[in-house]
Parts: sequence; C-alpha cells; structure tokens
Amino acid sequence: MPSPTSTVAAREWDFVLHLQAPLTPEQSDTLDGLDRFNDGRICLIEGPDYAKFTCTFAAMALTDAIAEALSFFEDLPGVLVRGVELGPAELEFNGMATPAVVPAPPPLADAP
Repeated sequence: MPSPTSTVAAREWDFVLHLQAPLTPEQSDTLDGLDRFNDGRICLIEGPDYAKFTCTFAAMALTDAIAEALSFFEDLPGVLVRGVELGPAELEFNGMATPAVVPAPPPLADAP
C-alpha cells in the first residue's frame, strides 16, 4: 500500500469515442476553434457515415481518462458519443479480457 507521501504515476489510456452521427459543418467549424481538441490527446477520424475520436489520456484509472475526454464535448453542442471502444491492452490491464469479450481481429494483410 502506498504511503501518504508517495505518488503513484498515472498511466496513459488509449481508447476510441464513437459518435452517434458524423459532424455537421457547423460542428466542424466549432471544433476547429476549440483549443482543447488540438493538444494531441484527442484526434478526429471521419468517414462518409461516421465520426470517431482516438484518445490518449493520462489518468490513474480508465474511467477517469474517459470522463476527462467526454468533458471536452461540453463545448461542442449537439455532438453525442454513442460508445467507447477499448483496445486489447486496456482490456488486459483492467482484467476485462475474459472469454465474454470478443478479441479484436488480427490486422488484415495488404492485398497484392
């Protein structure tokens, strides 16, 4: 057990926040003006029918990291996060890698 004077280092947590819908042009404009989305911890990935943010946050617990990332969206009206995706390392570290959790498929090899 750590003593009251010792410090426990926070670790970096990687996860993906999936949005309910792609960003509207107005939301994209708002996002461009928000400094908190430009510090390298949260990065937008968009496709024709989706939007998601890859996240890397330092925190003592995964839930703290996710809560901090979700707080960013308070300044982005109308954007709803529909889910959080965890990578294999986070599942293993938190003891959540069980037979009930479907493992991520292996990366596809480049087609010739």
